[in-house]
Amino acid sequence: MASEPAANPAAAGDLISFLQALPDCRMRRGIRFPQWWMLLVAILAILSGQGSLVGMERFAKRHRQTLNELLGTDFGKSPSDSTFRLLLAQLDVAGFETLLRDWMAAVQPGVAEGLDTLVCDGKTLRGSIAENTSGAAKFIAQVSLYSQTLGVAIAQTTYATDTGGEIQALRQLLEAVELEGVLVQADALHANRPFSSISPSAAPTS
Repeated sequence: MASEPAANPAAAGDLISFLQALPDCRMRRGIRFPQWWMLLVAILAILSGQGSLVGMERFAKRHRQTLNELLGTDFGKSPSDSTFRLLLAQLDVAGFETLLRDWMAAVQPGVAEGLDTLVCDGKTLRGSIAENTSGAAKFIAQVSLYSQTLGVAIAQTTYATDTGGEIQALRQLLEAVELEGVLVQADALHANRPFSSISPSAAPTS
């Protein structure tokens, strides 16, 4: 049985309360496992080195009884890899990333003060390279904002190179972060007048 979501997750401070506050992205019919529980299992599996869908299934199966005891649930079986795939395909990624940032701020009160320098980092996701109809290469790229002080990425987003670009992706990330007094470091790609004129505090350094 799943516990009730906290009315104010920041007051509780634990990750489960934040996960419970995220609206379920799935249709109600056929749901057997709460979204917060599956996301928690996925996070724990990734932290344990089981980042694939099959790895999440194996982690959930291996630790089902322990999770039931610790979380007050009574699941007789664990979700399959396809169940995880369906959830992650429908997940509100932007909402989930905002939730994680809010959770970090709640458990680390000094996180906002620690954001004095943010570094933009773009990477190609392994296995995502393919050809478009004209034969040119296309791939999925991930852009992250990394805090040097905290030593963690505080925000990230992905885009397909045939429909988006790194400049637009970074702009999206910066709009979601309080930038007053923050130095943003990025490649020369971003050091153009249209981008840096958005906000004086958002002007990236090359």
